[in-house]
Amino acid sequence: MEVVDLPTKSININTHDSVGVKEQKGMKVLTAVLLVLAMMMVVPAFGQDKPADLYKAKCAGCHGADGSKSMMGSKPLNGPDVQKMSAADIAGAITNGKGKMPAYKGKIDEAQTKELVSYIRTLKK
Repeated sequence: MEVVDLPTKSININTHDSVGVKEQKGMKVLTAVLLVLAMMMVVPAFGQDKPADLYKAKCAGCHGADGSKSMMGSKPLNGPDVQKMSAADIAGAITNGKGKMPAYKGKIDEAQTKELVSYIRTLKK
């Protein structure tokens, strides 16, 4: 029996053959951009607080779960004096602080402030 060597052809599977280097870099950049955009949409959904949760985390310690506490000269949030305040005045107190209440500017955003104002309105006696 005779052994015959058959010529073999190697197949080079290399993405450089079908797609150029510039195209690969472009695809990588596009993929990175799409990934960042996707993360920007997903992360806020996890980070957003419901108004009640935000109130519990930022306000309830001093004002009480139902807004009835009055500490260090503050008026109860569920009382008529606060409830008759304009939304802008309540938002201003949240943003800039009032009396011994700390300012939340830079700690919560404008949308969260508006949500808190709306939530405080629900505390009405």
